[in-house]
Parts: sequence; C-alpha cells; structure tokens
Amino acid sequence: MKKLEEYVRTIPDFPEPGIMFRDVTSVLQDADGFALAVDTMLDQVKDLEFDAICGAEARGFLFGAAMAYKLHKPILLARKKGKLPCETVSQTYDLEYGQATIEMHKDTVKPGWKVLLVDDLMATGGTLEAMVKLTEKLGGKPVGVSVLMELKGLKGRAKIEDMGCPVFAAISYDGK
Repeated sequence: MKKLEEYVRTIPDFPEPGIMFRDVTSVLQDADGFALAVDTMLDQVKDLEFDAICGAEARGFLFGAAMAYKLHKPILLARKKGKLPCETVSQTYDLEYGQATIEMHKDTVKPGWKVLLVDDLMATGGTLEAMVKLTEKLGGKPVGVSVLMELKGLKGRAKIEDMGCPVFAAISYDGK
C-alpha cells in the first residue's frame, strides 16, 4: 500500500520560481488516495470530542464532508464572501497580497457546539484563523483543526495553536 505522501503530486516552480506546489487534486483523483487521506485525518482526531465539522471553501468541503459522513455528524460551511443566501457573519483575514473574507450563516453553529475545522492545506493559517474566530462569534468552540497538508515554513500552526486550537496535519512539509 502506498503512503499518503505518494499520492500528492509536487509541481516545481508553480506559480512562481522556487515554489514547490503540493497538488491535492492527485489525492482526490485516486479512490485509494482519497480514502487514505480521509481515514488518516479521522484517525488523528479520534480522541477529540466534537459535535460538527466545518469545512473551508472549497477543498475543505470535500475532506470535511467525507469525515462528517463517516462519523454521522453535521457538515458546516465556511464560504467566500457573497456566496451564502441567508443572514451571515463574516471574518476578514490577511493574505500574502491583500485580504479575503469568509462567511457562515448566522444559524450555522448551535450554541455550545464543539467544532472541528477542516481544510486541505494550512500555509500561513489565515483561513483557519478566520474560521476559529467565526465559530467563536457564532457561539461555538473550535476544538481542533484537521488538514491534509501543512507547510511548516509558513508557521500557520503556531498562529492557530496560540488561539488554543490544536492542529492535526496528515502530511507536513518543511518548506514553503
């Protein structure tokens, strides 16, 4: 059986010279790779207690939904600004070049719910930091972050753990 890392395609010099792009689509395109990714992510959080899983748009939806299905838990969505039809709560965060905003429906998180936050990749931690803040604004408690891949060199883990939220990464890469 292949290791999870073997399913990730690395593309050198994309989107610019010196960057080693870690492509998640190669994991998703392989049934064994996708199953191994979801099972690994679930195994890492097996000792956490949580009521729901919140996935970040868009690839966090894929991993979060598969995890929620296997655990028979609700899947909550953190979407890009302007994509949700009902009343929302938003959180703006910094990107490398500018800012972005994510939103959740105001009634997404039930008061007191413990929520596991899921995304495909953690780099600087900006999206996940915004998800932690949104979950708290809505009366929930973020109890952990689960990602398929972490780029350690961008120090996102420290940002999230400083907020009191443990990080679980199925794969960790030392570089950026």
